[in-house]
Amino acid sequence: MRANHIEDVEIALLLDGVHQVYGHDFRQYAPASLKRRLRLWLAGTGCATFSRAQERLLREPALFASLLQGITVHVTDMFRDPPFFLALRRQVLPFLQTYPFVKIWLAGCASGEEVYALAILLHEAGMRGRYRLYATDLSEQVLHQAREGIYPLRQLQAFTRNYQQSGGTAEFADYYTARYDHAIVMSALKENLVFAQHNLVTDTDIGEMHMVICRNVMIYFQAALKERCLALFDGCLQPGGFLCLGMKEGLDGRAIAPRYESLAPGLRIYRKRYV
Repeated sequence: MRANHIEDVEIALLLDGVHQVYGHDFRQYAPASLKRRLRLWLAGTGCATFSRAQERLLREPALFASLLQGITVHVTDMFRDPPFFLALRRQVLPFLQTYPFVKIWLAGCASGEEVYALAILLHEAGMRGRYRLYATDLSEQVLHQAREGIYPLRQLQAFTRNYQQSGGTAEFADYYTARYDHAIVMSALKENLVFAQHNLVTDTDIGEMHMVICRNVMIYFQAALKERCLALFDGCLQPGGFLCLGMKEGLDGRAIAPRYESLAPGLRIYRKRYV
């Protein structure tokens, strides 16, 4: 039996064990990306094989925490893809402003940069106190960072540039306080946020929403899992609500596609039809 095949068997057994012991199911993640991340994780465990690592993993929650951190992807910035946020500002927020109160779900929020970018947009749209933003992620470790809202000051130049390109109407420096080599987001941006752990693979939706944002998460999923996630989002979106996906994701060929119209071609912003 070839070494690569043995490794595939070991990985399959490890993922089955993780699902049974910890309740997290990674078996429908894209194989190539998952294997690459698992190999990087294995190199840091001191174990020679996945079989050796599994012996420890199923008995050591701390080792599982490192696995979770290694598998999940947390690449994000404030106002990442400025044209997307500009489209939200110009084409989505005018609709949301017509409601007395709106609920938004940002799935896969990572360390929170996108959450606070959206909070800034809502603040500048005059919607303070009129929304609840639910930010979820699989990893409790990155959720802790998101709740803190503290980021390296060296990132602020890129954040500021993105903000300006996305149609920002204020001085970006007004939204944070610089302390030594870090920036702390203003407390007013946290007032309407709810951070919670959520697993898109196994959990249900979190209630009726006016907008769902899930960008650059499903690119790591196999087709069946993508359909599962889209059905989850569709089930909680009100008619007339908005679904926002990543630049490399979309509804073409998906089961829910007939129920949506493209609001911003190329930016993966969709609106749910009323009928």
